[in-house]
Amino acid sequence: METRKKTHLRYLLAALMVATALGLTQCQSPSDHIAVAPAAKDEHVKPTAADTSTVNWKTAIAQVARENIPAVVHIDVTQRREISNPMMPFGNDPFFHFFFNGPQAPQKFKQELRGLGTGMLIDDKGNILTNNHVVAGATEINVLLADGTSYPGKVVGTDPKTDLAVIHISTDEKLPAVTFGDSDQMEVGDWVVAIGHPRGLDETVTQGIISAKHRRGVLDPTSYQDYLQTDAAINPGNSGGPLINLAGQVVGVNAAIASQSGGFEGIGFAIPSNMAVHVAQALIDHGKVIRGWLGVSIRDLTPEQVKSMKLKDKKGALIAEVVPNSPADTAGLKKDDLVVRFQDQTVEDAAALQRRVGDTPVGQTANLTVERDGKPINLTVTIGSLDDAVRRIASSLEDRLGAVVRPLKADESRNYGLEPGQGVAIKSVDANGLLGKAGFEKDDVIVDVNNLPVEGVEGFVALIKALPPHQQALFKALDHRTGQDGYVQVTIG
Repeated sequence: METRKKTHLRYLLAALMVATALGLTQCQSPSDHIAVAPAAKDEHVKPTAADTSTVNWKTAIAQVARENIPAVVHIDVTQRREISNPMMPFGNDPFFHFFFNGPQAPQKFKQELRGLGTGMLIDDKGNILTNNHVVAGATEINVLLADGTSYPGKVVGTDPKTDLAVIHISTDEKLPAVTFGDSDQMEVGDWVVAIGHPRGLDETVTQGIISAKHRRGVLDPTSYQDYLQTDAAINPGNSGGPLINLAGQVVGVNAAIASQSGGFEGIGFAIPSNMAVHVAQALIDHGKVIRGWLGVSIRDLTPEQVKSMKLKDKKGALIAEVVPNSPADTAGLKKDDLVVRFQDQTVEDAAALQRRVGDTPVGQTANLTVERDGKPINLTVTIGSLDDAVRRIASSLEDRLGAVVRPLKADESRNYGLEPGQGVAIKSVDANGLLGKAGFEKDDVIVDVNNLPVEGVEGFVALIKALPPHQQALFKALDHRTGQDGYVQVTIG
C-alpha cells in the first residue's frame, strides 16, 4: 500500500512539472524570459529599468504619446457666410407672386458652419501645421492646447495643392513643438502612432503600420499628393494631426480616409513629412508656396510603351507635350522623351517629377537625364515660375473666349459657398467677344463646363482646350452681384 502511494506521488509531481513547463512556453515569449533576471536568494525583486539604447516596443507607443501630446492641438473652426435665397430666381415672376402673395423674402440668408480638426505646434513661436481643408474659408479659428488653454488662431497661409495650411497663435508662453523625421526612410510595415481629436475626442492615440507608400491621385489627380497609407485608426477630426514613428518623430500629417461609412475602415492617408516641412516653411516665409515650372505635360508609362521602347522597367515620366517657349522647350526637351533622372535622383513616375520640379526654387538650374530613341541624353533646364505660367495659360484663351480668367479670392469663395480652388472668376472681358456677347461681366464666376467642375485656372483651360471648335458648351455661372447661379450656353470658337 505504501509503495502504491509513493508511486502515485511521483506521477503527481511529474505531472505538475510538465504542466508548469507548458505554461511558461505558451504564456511567456523567449525574450520576456531572458529580460527577467533571476533574483539572488533572500533578495528583494526590483523592477528592471528599461534599456534606453533600443526602442522597447512594449513602451514605445506610451512614450511617443507622452512626448507629443503636449504639442498636438484641437482646432475649432467657424465659417460664417451669406447664401442666396433659393427662391429668388422666381422673385420677379408675376405667376409666383399671384399664388404666393406674401411678405417679400430676403435675398440672402446668413449661414454658420462649424468644423473640428487637429494641428501640431511646429515651433515655439506659435506656428501650427494642419490641413487646408480644416481651416479653408474660416472666419473664426479657436485653438485649444493640451493644457486646456485656448487662443484665437490666424491663418498664415494655405496650400490647396497639398492640402496643408499654417495657422498662428500669439502667446508669451514657451510652447512645446513636435520634431520631424525623414518620411523617405519609412518602410512598409514600420510601426506608427496617430494622435488627434477624432469626432471631438481630445488626445486620442491610435497605432498601426505603414501599409503602403506613394499613394497618388487619391482625392485630386492634379494635386501634389504623395500619401503614406496607414492602418492606424484615423477618423473625422483627426485631419491635420501627426503620424509619428516609434522614435517620436513626425513622419506624416493625417489627411484623409477611404471609407464608405464615413468612419475608419482600415485605410488612412498621411502627407509625408518631407513635403509638409517644405510647404510649411514656404507658407511661413511667403504666405504661399512658390512652385517651379518645367512646361511639359507628362504621364506614366503603359506596359505597351515599356515593351515597344525596350525598357528594363516602367520607371520614368513620359513627355506628352512641350509648351512652346517654356523652360523645357528652351532646354531641348521633346515629345516622347522619357525623363529618368532629375537632379541626380531617379524619377519613379510622372507624379514624382511633378513634385520635384514644384519643389525646385524658381530660377535654379536643374540637370535632367532623358531617354530618347533608346539613348540617354543629359540636359540642363532653368526652372520657371508656375504662377507666371498660370497667368500665361489664362491669357492664352483670350483670343478664343474674348476674356481672361483668374483664381477666386478667399473671401469670394467663402461668400459664394465654394471650396478653395473651385471655379474661376472673369478678370477682364471684351464686350464684343464670345463671353461678353453671352452676357458675362467682370468678376462673374464660372463653376463648371458641360457639368464638369472647374478646378482653378489650369482646370478651366484644360476643359476649354478639350472642346473642338464650333462646339456648344454649357457654362454654370454665378452672378457677381447677386450670387445667383444659372446656365449659359456658348458656342466655342
